[in-house]
Amino acid sequence: MRNIKLVMEYDGTDFIGWQQQLEDRTIQGELIKSLQSLSQESPTIYGAGRTDSGVHALGQVANFKTASSLSDDSIKNGLNFYLPKDIQVISAEEVSDKFHARFSAKSREYRYCISRRMKAIGRKYSWFCKYKLDLEKMKQASEYLIGSHVFSAFSKYNEKEKHYLSDVKYIEWHDENEEITMEISANRFLHNMVRIIVGAMIEVGRGKLQPVDIQKILKSGKRENACYTVPPHGLFLYKINY
Repeated sequence: MRNIKLVMEYDGTDFIGWQQQLEDRTIQGELIKSLQSLSQESPTIYGAGRTDSGVHALGQVANFKTASSLSDDSIKNGLNFYLPKDIQVISAEEVSDKFHARFSAKSREYRYCISRRMKAIGRKYSWFCKYKLDLEKMKQASEYLIGSHVFSAFSKYNEKEKHYLSDVKYIEWHDENEEITMEISANRFLHNMVRIIVGAMIEVGRGKLQPVDIQKILKSGKRENACYTVPPHGLFLYKINY
């Protein structure tokens, strides 16, 4: 059996998320159907991150085992032939049998796009924020989240979650005229973690919270002390590092 690593991008608008469901449209489900058409196999596909409904990806990684002798390029091109147009495989390559898209990952990078104006073109890929934001205060507030912390205050409760510890490598903000972009890297992300962090930063930027309040919320460990969850359509899984 060969172990194949895929790097792909997708528009999450019309998916309920990554993980395969019985009836609803998912990225994992579409990949399995395409592999069935390409190689007459139904392998288990492992993803590096389980993106939620409406979340996009520019660099999602997956792997699967196959007995097929198709070349790497033939797998990539064949999958793209069968896949819907809102999913595209960027690369396919045979890797070590020990490689696992999720468990071999060292860190993940996400990007959230905030628009300063309402858009017709691009409205599905950034969230319009009507408030004037103080970006410097948002940068100051972000510093309190860098490092290894328990992020239970910045994640949706999940009874299956063993712990809420995450090591945030960096949070960077970029002012791009019509858009403000937050980039965040961590070894692991909890459910809704990025979107809740962005919501808290918006409250700092508009003056409802002070930067130091983020530290207080983090230490409280209580989700109700944090802010709202911003919509999914501004969020992109940007890159997986191995």
